[in-house]
Amino acid sequence: MAVRVGILGATGAVGQRFIQLLDGHPSFELAAVTASDESAGESYRDAAKWRVDTPIPDDVAGMEVRRTAVDDVPDDLDLVFSSLPSSAAADVEPDFAEAGYVVSSNSSNDRMAPDVPLTIPEVNADHLGLIEVQRDERGWDGALIKNPNCSTITMTPTLAALDAFGLERVHVSTLQAVSGAGYSGVTSMEIIDNAIPHIGGEEEKMESESRKLLGSFDGAELSLHDADVSASCNRIPTLDGHLENVFAELEADPSVDDIADAMREFPGIGLPSAPEPLIRVFDDPHRPQPRLDRMHGDGMAISAGGIQETSSGIKYNCLAHNTIRGAAGASVLNGELLVEEGWV
Repeated sequence: MAVRVGILGATGAVGQRFIQLLDGHPSFELAAVTASDESAGESYRDAAKWRVDTPIPDDVAGMEVRRTAVDDVPDDLDLVFSSLPSSAAADVEPDFAEAGYVVSSNSSNDRMAPDVPLTIPEVNADHLGLIEVQRDERGWDGALIKNPNCSTITMTPTLAALDAFGLERVHVSTLQAVSGAGYSGVTSMEIIDNAIPHIGGEEEKMESESRKLLGSFDGAELSLHDADVSASCNRIPTLDGHLENVFAELEADPSVDDIADAMREFPGIGLPSAPEPLIRVFDDPHRPQPRLDRMHGDGMAISAGGIQETSSGIKYNCLAHNTIRGAAGASVLNGELLVEEGWV
């Protein structure tokens, strides 16, 4: 039987990606969409200024948009996806979890809370065990699970592949697409013929979230990875696809071939939205590139290339589609993991 799901904040840029990715999904049946009070009561077609590169699915276009409140969504939903602004999500998501809904969220609030799983299924599926801790501490019947920031999720699977060599220190500089700021987030006058060398809060997210994702869970408590991570985040005039330059210092002294093999062989997870392989490694030093490589694995794969030795470790480039793998697709994959592991 299909798992009945809803989307909180369905009319925004990430909400529209959720709609696109759930269309024809083998496990999920979209049963409810919510938005602001101003949009409640309208059809989804009228409420959403559709900007995704495929048409609104016919069975969604006529759905009535509901208020983003526990009392306004069906009580038989098995799973709720959230793309709410973090300021709204901080109030709304706990209400849903307390009411018994399992919430798979892309919003940034509570990602670093010690009892909230921050999960990339291929990297740290065992962190879902924090749900038991969360329920015990908060008295919830439901649960709240997060996926990381779009720039963090691009880099972290490659770091997970390197961890066998003793990951000690990471420096990363990002070249992030404008879609990461939302449709109205960066004006054309700001970004055309330009690059913006600061994205508010992004560096801190990369530095903290990556250490949580790579950390260890002992069944009761999660310990952050002890690697030192520093980030510099930059906005550039590409539409989709975050490209990142990573410099990693390692305890061991692997060769370039060792690094490439570790990334290529890093295991996938066999869920419907999971790519195979997870990391595509290019020998061509000019790849990956956003326009050419963001849609590998239907936008869910990580691409890497330009691997070179340095005096203290290695350097390489990595890339992922920021609104698919880095946002809606990550939440959908987490939802699939929740179903697979019996939390839904």
